[in-house]
Amino acid sequence: MKSHLHNYRRARGFTLLELLLALSLTGLLLGMLSAGVYTVVSDWRRETTTLDTTLDKSLVILQIERALLAAVAHSYIDLERLSRFIYFEGSANELRFASMVSPQRRTGLTAWRLLSTPGEGVQLALTPAFSDNPDGRLEELQPQVLLPGYEIQFSYLVQRNTERKEWLDEWVGSDMQSLPLAVLVRFVPDDGQTEVLEIVAPIRAWRHDQIDPTIPVT
Repeated sequence: MKSHLHNYRRARGFTLLELLLALSLTGLLLGMLSAGVYTVVSDWRRETTTLDTTLDKSLVILQIERALLAAVAHSYIDLERLSRFIYFEGSANELRFASMVSPQRRTGLTAWRLLSTPGEGVQLALTPAFSDNPDGRLEELQPQVLLPGYEIQFSYLVQRNTERKEWLDEWVGSDMQSLPLAVLVRFVPDDGQTEVLEIVAPIRAWRHDQIDPTIPVT
């Protein structure tokens, strides 16, 4: 009789209180696990967004650097002056030049126009560079925003003589009849807190093989 009663107590299962306690602990563990998973996913998404933004920014800057490295002393004929001039027009906040690099991977030369507009960011316009001055075609295009929230600034390296080099805020190719030795490009954030980015792109093909430079010695 005692043995039968012992077996009955052992086989009767869990009480209601034990089941409620188990369910409460399970719910608590699931809640903690869900909160942890949500935190991890949120952190991952935030880091991924930051990484994508940084990657996009790096690719844009890399493409601009590649285009400047491949800049050439493209010449055109001015029908009014009946002379050949070098195409490279640069100011402190805008640059127009011809390059062998094209984001669309087009054959031939591509004319680039880089500038920045307050409140919009760094912008780019592209057009094929034929034997004429491509300014007219560039003016007809609506520049596309590359880096929102940034201002672009340029400086141009000139060599006055064998011992003297200096950075200029302006470069007029039709006057210099050459390209600068290098271009310094600064990407300045509008918020004033993000790090300023800089690249220095030396230009190997800065001189035309048939046109002599006319760089003034001062």
